Amino acid sequence: MTIQDKAFFCSWSGGKDSCLALHRAIIKGGRPACLLTMLAEGGQKSRSHGLPLQVLQNQARSLGIPLAVRSASWEEYTPVFAEVLREFKSREIDHGVFGDIDIADHLHWVESVCKPIGIKPYHPLWQQPRKQLLTDFLEAGFKATIVVVQASKLDKSFLGRELSAAVLEEIEAEGADAAGENGEYHTVVTDGPIFSTPVTIKLGEPFEEEGYWFLNVLG
Repeated sequence: MTIQDKAFFCSWSGGKDSCLALHRAIIKGGRPACLLTMLAEGGQKSRSHGLPLQVLQNQARSLGIPLAVRSASWEEYTPVFAEVLREFKSREIDHGVFGDIDIADHLHWVESVCKPIGIKPYHPLWQQPRKQLLTDFLEAGFKATIVVVQASKLDKSFLGRELSAAVLEEIEAEGADAAGENGEYHTVVTDGPIFSTPVTIKLGEPFEEEGYWFLNVLG
């Protein structure tokens, strides 16, 4: 599927995979109309990555792309996501960019939500070598900081570290996937070729929740 000259929204976590997907869609000539981030109940932090709304807004401002957010529990996630896609469709934004790499269940979920609404999903990272995607991300000049780790896979000492080739080697040495595609870790992107200015973050104290270590990130 081509994205050239198509208005699209990007499913935006604030992390490395959604950022690389956005970058590649722009390179292919797509027109970014909106970022979409799903927040936890209360609307203060993003799902999975635990990023505060202020940081997400600062990313969007530096990218020059409007940010849309919705809050939902995991039980309500799909219908709330579908509702905002219908809004996009009514605004003639009928393509969606997603950062999934190779987990089939993720692809199937995207397709099951998008297709009934007439949204065409675009997966610029799909089925590409995980480690190579990280190499491409770093070589393009992006900067990302680890803000979440799965407690059973990685030590909390990885929190707050900026991604680099050396850090990826350390992650692999721990027996975890370097790309974190199975949820081993999550990041926040703070700079790169599509950002007009670096995004400043402050790193607070770590806390543990439901088997994950989170870093308290402040905008």
